[in-house]
Amino acid sequence: MRTCEEPRPPNGQSPIALAAGQSEYGFAEKVVEGMFIVVNSITIKIHSKAFHASFELWQLQGYSVNPNWQQSDLRLTRITDPQRGEVLTFKELTWQTLRIEADATDNGDQDPVTTPLRLITNQGRIQISLKRRTKDCNVVASKLMLLLDDLLWVLTDSQLKAMMKYAESLSEAMEKSAQQRKSLAPESVQVSESAQQQSRSQPFGVSPNASSIGQYFDKHDVKESSYHLLISRLDLHICDDSHTRESGALKHGMLGGAMQLTFRRMAFDYYPFHRAGDACKHWVRYSEAMESRGQWAKKLVSEFQSKTEKL
Repeated sequence: MRTCEEPRPPNGQSPIALAAGQSEYGFAEKVVEGMFIVVNSITIKIHSKAFHASFELWQLQGYSVNPNWQQSDLRLTRITDPQRGEVLTFKELTWQTLRIEADATDNGDQDPVTTPLRLITNQGRIQISLKRRTKDCNVVASKLMLLLDDLLWVLTDSQLKAMMKYAESLSEAMEKSAQQRKSLAPESVQVSESAQQQSRSQPFGVSPNASSIGQYFDKHDVKESSYHLLISRLDLHICDDSHTRESGALKHGMLGGAMQLTFRRMAFDYYPFHRAGDACKHWVRYSEAMESRGQWAKKLVSEFQSKTEKL
């Protein structure tokens, strides 16, 4: 993989549906989704202007699950609501070992002497929820959760600085990609909202079964795209890389130090398409304390809109 200077256009319709000669979510999509994938080892290499990285996975497995993240009958791994014209699917990826390594490139803007960044983790998994339109299989919203168990990471100060530079080199490309997604998000949101309104205003005489499907769909619905990281325990050791210091510091008896940080149940939640002032009740870690924040955000949005209208 290689980072792009400019983001690529959207993928468009599902290639599975096009290859099967269909334009809607149908039999071909269901067959591919039902596959159980096992890969003994996989290596992903990423090239950028400032650094190159590699991801190595061992004993990778991918399969469909039900909304409770359990393997079951394949018919229970998707929820289709004909009234909305949308379908929910649930996937899970697991692995035994993950190894990440990153190093500066020769022509990058990094320091001449850099320490490669390495991270080895044990078992982990990724839970993916997708909401697509049945008429064209386009993804309306997605939810991705990365779950890691105990994680031990030893970093030197030079590695920490290199990691900051790697993140800075990717920030520009990520910002351009985020702007592209946000420019395309309103159409998806409007389609989803219109479908929900149609489901609420069902005509008289709709069967109770359809109503129960709508309620089940609402329970596991992906309201907006989001990304989540949850680490059960993180032991972070930051050590002074004394061998890169000037020899004069060692002559004066100045020795390197170390710092240990322990985090339990550390979580990161990112909602890139959330609009200011919108409700947050569907968030993963929603609490009543967010109500005051929501009122405060709505007040700021209304003040901003009034000022914009005056201008």
